[in-house]
Order: sequence, then structure tokens, then C-alpha cells
Amino acid sequence: MLYLILGLLLWSGAHLFGRILPRQRQALGMPGKGLVALGVLAGLVLMVIGYRAADPGTIYWGRHPATTGIADLLMLFAVYLFAVSHLRTGLARVIRHPQLTAVKTWAVAHLLVNGDLPSFVLFGGLLAWAVVSVIVINRAGPRNVLPPAPRHREIAAVIATLVVYALIAWLHGWLGYDPFG
Repeated sequence: MLYLILGLLLWSGAHLFGRILPRQRQALGMPGKGLVALGVLAGLVLMVIGYRAADPGTIYWGRHPATTGIADLLMLFAVYLFAVSHLRTGLARVIRHPQLTAVKTWAVAHLLVNGDLPSFVLFGGLLAWAVVSVIVINRAGPRNVLPPAPRHREIAAVIATLVVYALIAWLHGWLGYDPFG
């Protein structure tokens, strides 16, 4: 569990560093980007190692057909929000932080079907990080207004969502986690 917690702290710290300490981040210049990326990657690796090695202990709830179906739909929406954030579709004009909203949706989906302590720490920790990130970004300045998106971006977002969702489902199955219950 220690690696999991350290990974969460490193991930969160690396992501929030430039927002909370902008002058210190700017002083690092271009090498700072590499340090932040290294921190994020190291945090991710520690979270994966820590989660896989953690003893689940007491399981408060598990997978149920209803929660699995809801989680699958939430995951589809989370992947779509991630595509929206990169393609700057019409929804990106409505939702200020589509990528962070995707992380929050992803975390809630995983908490619905994983009711053990390591899941609370991992998914709850990433949910908390995303909420804090939105608050920090919102306090930093006004919202950027995006221009209207061309229709081909909307179509690309839907296609990208379906492809990435299928890859995620396949990867979960390959790792031994049945994403569809």
C-alpha cells in the first residue's frame, strides 16, 4: 500500500507543481517538462505496482451486474470526454475541463465495482486529485472560449472513443479483469 500512496502523491505533486508553484516551475525551463513527465511516469508505475501488490483486506462491495453495466457506460463516457478534450469538440465548449471530468468519471466507475481498500485509495485518490486540479485551475484564471468545432471533429471523437474503449476492454481482459462482468 505504501507504493500506491507514494505513487498517488508523486502523480498529484507532479501534475500540480506548475499550478501551485508557477515561478519555480518556470525557473526550471524546458528541463522542467522532462522532470514533471518523469514524476508523472514514476507515479503511475508506483500506483500500478502498489495496487497490484496491495492486500484487498475487507471487501465492502464487489461487482454486481447492475453496477458493472453502469460502470461500463460511465467508462464509455469517460473515454469520450478524453477524446473531446483533445479534439476540442462542441462539448469542450460546454465542459470547462473535459479531461479532468473524464478522470472523475473514470474514478467513479471503478469505485462502483471495486469496494476494497486499495481501490478506495487508488480511485478515490485520483478522484480527489482531479477535483483539486479543477479548483486550482478555476482559481487561476478565466475560462478560455473555444471556437465552434467542425463536424468532422465530432465524428472523429466518436470513432476514437469506440476504438480506445475496445482497446481498454481488451487490455483489461488480457490482464485478467473482465470489464463486462
